[in-house]
Amino acid sequence: MDARLISQDLLKYSATHNPRPPPRLGTRYGRRGGFLPEPGNTIVCHLEKGSATQALLVAARARYLEMPEAERFLFTPVTSMHMTLFQGVIEYRRKPRFWPEDIPLETPIEDMTEIMAARLEGFSTLDPFQVAVKSAKPSGLVVEGKSENDRRAMKAWRDALARLLGYRHLDHDDYAFHITFAYVIERLSDAALPAWQLMLDEVTAEIQRAAPVLQLRPPAFCSFEDMNHFHELMIFDSET
Repeated sequence: MDARLISQDLLKYSATHNPRPPPRLGTRYGRRGGFLPEPGNTIVCHLEKGSATQALLVAARARYLEMPEAERFLFTPVTSMHMTLFQGVIEYRRKPRFWPEDIPLETPIEDMTEIMAARLEGFSTLDPFQVAVKSAKPSGLVVEGKSENDRRAMKAWRDALARLLGYRHLDHDDYAFHITFAYVIERLSDAALPAWQLMLDEVTAEIQRAAPVLQLRPPAFCSFEDMNHFHELMIFDSET
């Protein structure tokens, strides 16, 4: 493959083009031993269990694992795969814009989850939305609303949750929705990039053809101790 055909997204995973240490290495996960404790909460859409989408994404993830230098990534469990709709709070991100404005930054995570759950009891569920795969990158899939109406609905959810919970991240309006397969431990060598680009292009096309709409569960408020499991505490089903 011509080096000029390597996408800018993939170059971010190149040791030559992006030599900076991965931002979550050492807090979310280590070079050895897997995921580290990082308690928090979040609002996500899990994959529908037993669905064609789940089978398709598990197969895509398996292709990642077979790639050259796949050992440079730490893969999340199949059961934890999800799309984050709205980011919650986490232990190691206690600062303004990432935390409700009216709650002290030192509040324990367990208390924060209870406080946020209480606020969410009053949340009026909004319109449902459909999600499609936009592209693939080494960490997983980039997704977006299937149509303009779906993208507007997803924005409406995020805006309403920000107002209710009392914080708005800097990337609130341009947040890139995604389904994570893996985290970077060490960036790829340039020699591995063409094979990765070919695989990512093929995975994108295959999923877009076989699953033009991903089968996702309704948004759910979840707690977690690390990236291995997201426990659903409240489900916001627009169709019930």
